[in-house]
Amino acid sequence: MAEVSLTHIEKRYGAHTIIPSLDLTIPDGEFTVLVGPSGCGKSTTLQMIAGLESISAGRLMIGGVDVTHLPPKDRNISMVFQSYALFPHMNVRDNISFGLKTRRVPTAEADQLVAVVSKRLKLESYLDRFPRELSGGQRQRVALGRALVRRPGVFLMDEPLSNLDAKLRVEARSFLSKMHQELGITTVYVTHDQSEAMTMGSRIVVMNGGTIQQAAAPMEVYRRPANRFVAGFIGSPSMNFVDLDVASPAELVDAKNDIRISVPQHRQVELAKSGLRSVTLGLRPEHIRLLAAGDTRTGATSFKIEVCQFLGSETLLDITHGACRVIARVGPEETARQGEERIFAFDMAHAHFFDPDSGNNVALDR
Repeated sequence: MAEVSLTHIEKRYGAHTIIPSLDLTIPDGEFTVLVGPSGCGKSTTLQMIAGLESISAGRLMIGGVDVTHLPPKDRNISMVFQSYALFPHMNVRDNISFGLKTRRVPTAEADQLVAVVSKRLKLESYLDRFPRELSGGQRQRVALGRALVRRPGVFLMDEPLSNLDAKLRVEARSFLSKMHQELGITTVYVTHDQSEAMTMGSRIVVMNGGTIQQAAAPMEVYRRPANRFVAGFIGSPSMNFVDLDVASPAELVDAKNDIRISVPQHRQVELAKSGLRSVTLGLRPEHIRLLAAGDTRTGATSFKIEVCQFLGSETLLDITHGACRVIARVGPEETARQGEERIFAFDMAHAHFFDPDSGNNVALDR
């Protein structure tokens, strides 16, 4: 195991800058997930850690050793790719042990390591099979076995579950999380799937445009997003955003759509300190409440239900009031129907206020 430290890391292709300046420390034994949309720089960052991409500027340390210019074989790492990259002409045993043979590990020792790893990955009965005879989930475990058998200090994974179907992905996420708990190997995992990031990472690093937007524990990122980008990227469905004028710290208004929202007293301090005349209100779908008919509490607004998405354990409602359109999450027991006018209220205790210009979360920006 080893700590990974990136200091002022830059990546350029000619005059085009991919990573302008990245600083990140991954503690020994941590499972860190790099997450973001395509082109955000997460895979490039992983490949620089692996030594598959050169570093234009900055310093990379692994286990206290400067590896900025060392080749991959000297970095004490193992990597699992999006494609399993198994040798089709080799059986499972030979695929797992290939790296050991190239390092001239004695046969007896290599056989013992393969036996231990294949037992951990539940591959003992597949050792004589070829990749074409395996399912996608089994091939993924073989690729993991080939990486684990080297006993690396750092484990790098580049979207290793993207080729699996939905059911297998859920099973594989659970398997990888359990494996990390047992082995404690420093792991850097890249994905564009925020569900994978939330369920697997002990820390999430949200990236966009080659920069880190926020690095924190999953629930911290979900509950206290640093900016509008993070708030919109993490969560499914994503956070709702409504642009409002600040009539006073106690009230937000959208005069055009006839929406008036009261701000609870304990949240008014944030707005007063920000000095903003308008804000972007952010609310998760679960914080838009469907009220009983006739409920006229302060801040309740009539919305038309445009679409109902029944998902079994919950229902997602696309609702509109004038040009304002948001998504509400309600329980399966609710009797809301498409086309109905129903009363909804915004739970302002869980609201986020974003600066319309910078996108920063007002509560974290002061």
